[in-house]
Amino acid sequence: MTEKILEKAIEWQNRPLESIYPIIFMDATVLKIKVERNIKNTACYIMLGITIEGKKDILGIWISEENETSKYWLSILNEIKNRGVEDVLIFSIDGLNGFNEAIKAVYPKAEIQRCVVHQIRNSLKFVSYKLILRI
Repeated sequence: MTEKILEKAIEWQNRPLESIYPIIFMDATVLKIKVERNIKNTACYIMLGITIEGKKDILGIWISEENETSKYWLSILNEIKNRGVEDVLIFSIDGLNGFNEAIKAVYPKAEIQRCVVHQIRNSLKFVSYKLILRI
């Protein structure tokens, strides 16, 4: 039973993708995972694409034992290109250093937009906590 699940997971991870995505959202979250009695921070990279038909498509989920890096994102971008993604109109990303350059290296014509959620979160750093509580 477990072997069938692993086969399906590997098949999903390597499936061909659409040639064009109007928008792709890219973000990573840090998970705390217990490994041999130690808790380790593990980056979970997630890429969600919107198809031409307007349907959501998880392009992949990747796990790395290091923190989120633009170098790792570059390898993921190269992977999706090899799986058939020829063009992306807009990438929605956070403010990770080197992220824009990684995207432009693989998809030079794509527009890059800072994710609205990240913009708001970063803007709130400059607002008084007392003011937020009144709202």
